Amino acid sequence: MQQIILNIPDNKYKFFLELIKNFNFVKVKEDEYIEPTKEEILEGLKDAFNEVRLHQEGKIKLKPAKDLLNEL
Repeated sequence: MQQIILNIPDNKYKFFLELIKNFNFVKVKEDEYIEPTKEEILEGLKDAFNEVRLHQEGKIKLKPAKDLLNEL
């Protein structure tokens, strides 16, 4: 079995997905990305600012940005 990865514009995604699902020989694995809610984003920011505060107080040590980029 072969695999194809396609990049579809957001405004055409639902149409393309509906079209491709009509082929019985195609198996579709939809993207499992779930967009975070506003509350989840705010909670993440709150946690990040708390970590910065703890770092400034000398209670924790943060990784340098260069190390974080190198992990990518």
